[in-house]
Amino acid sequence: MIWVTRINNTQLVINADWIETVESTPDTVITLTNGKKYIVTEKVDVIIDRVIEYKQKTFLLNRTINTSSINDDK
Repeated sequence: MIWVTRINNTQLVINADWIETVESTPDTVITLTNGKKYIVTEKVDVIIDRVIEYKQKTFLLNRTINTSSINDDK
């Protein structure tokens, strides 16, 4: 999930895994896989950086959880 700011200055959290495209037209438009579009104040590069940061955090968390040497399967 990443925070973005709509053009009316309200904040919104969107699921970064659902982002299909990010365009600069000149406003930044985020299109989700369900077709929903959001116009935001952040530049494309900022959105990309936030998605990368989100992915890194989730990957690190997943590795931390799944590296336990204890097998809970019974």
